[in-house]
Amino acid sequence: MKLSCVIPVYNEAENIAPLTSEIIEVMKRMNRSYEILFINDGSTDGTQQELQTIQARYPSIITVVQLRANGGKAAAYSIGLGKAKGDIVITMDGDGQDDPAEIPALLHALATGSDVVVGWKQNRQDGFIKNSTSRLFNYVTSLVTSVRLHDVNCGLKAFTRQSIKHLSPYGDLHRYIPVILQAQGFRVTEIPVHHRRRLRGKSKYGPIRFINGFLDLFTVISITKFRTRPMHLFGYIGFIFFSLGFMGGAYLTAIKILFGIAIGDRPLLLLSVMFMIMGVQIGITGLMGEYIIMASHLRPESDMIATKIDHE
Repeated sequence: MKLSCVIPVYNEAENIAPLTSEIIEVMKRMNRSYEILFINDGSTDGTQQELQTIQARYPSIITVVQLRANGGKAAAYSIGLGKAKGDIVITMDGDGQDDPAEIPALLHALATGSDVVVGWKQNRQDGFIKNSTSRLFNYVTSLVTSVRLHDVNCGLKAFTRQSIKHLSPYGDLHRYIPVILQAQGFRVTEIPVHHRRRLRGKSKYGPIRFINGFLDLFTVISITKFRTRPMHLFGYIGFIFFSLGFMGGAYLTAIKILFGIAIGDRPLLLLSVMFMIMGVQIGITGLMGEYIIMASHLRPESDMIATKIDHE
C-alpha cells in the first residue's frame, strides 16, 4: 500500500531540505513504499532550486510540480491530490511546523475505519492574534456546520484514496476540506498532534485571510447543505429582508391611519420599501437556482444514493 505525501510550498526554501529528511526518516522506520510530492505555488525565492536539488538526490521518491504563478493553497492541493498515486494521502504544510513523526498516528486512525483524519494542534506555537482568530474561526465553523473539529484547517491530514476522488478544492476552500467530505458521507475524525514553532522563513498569514475564511464559510454552507435546494437558502435570507421591510411599512401605515402623521419624508419609508424589494429579488435568485438544477436533471435523492454507493 503506497503512501503519498502532498506538500504545497510557497517561499519556503529554507524548510525544504530539513522537512524532506524528516519525512524520509519516518518512512524508513515504517518500512513502506511512499512518494513525496512538492507543489511549488509560484515561489519567488530559491524554493524551486532547492526542490530541484532534493529531487536530484531522491529521484525515485520525490516529484516536484512547478506552478507558473501563485494560485493559492487550494489550487496546489487540487493539483497535488490529483497527481498522488498512493492508496493513502498525507498532506502537511511546508513551513516545518507540522511534525512528520505524527504520520504513523494518522495512519493508525485511518485503520480504525475513518476516511479522513485531521490533526488537532496541541500547544500551538503561533502568535496570540493567529491563535485567537483560529479559535474563533473553528468555533464558528463547528457552530454552523455538523463537523465537530477543534482545528478544521490543520495542514496535517490523512485521506483514503476513495475520499480524495470526491475532492477538488478551489479558491480558498482548502480550509473546509473536512466539511466538504463529511457532507458527502465520509467519516471524519481528529487526533491530537504535536505542533512546532516556525524556525525558518516567514509566515504567510495575514488579516485578510481571516476575513476570506468567513466568506468562504458561506460558500461551503451553500454547496454542502443547500446545493440541491438553493431556494431554501435564498428563501430564508429573502424572507428576513422582506419581513423587516414589511414590519417597517406596517408601522408607518399604522401611525398614518391612527394618528394622521405624515410619513412621506421619513427615511424608514424608503428603507422599508428597499428591504421588501431586496427580499423579493433574493427569493427570485433562489427560484432561478431551482430552475437551473431542474434543467440539469440533478435530483437530491439520486445524488445522495450515488454518493453512498460510490463510498461503499
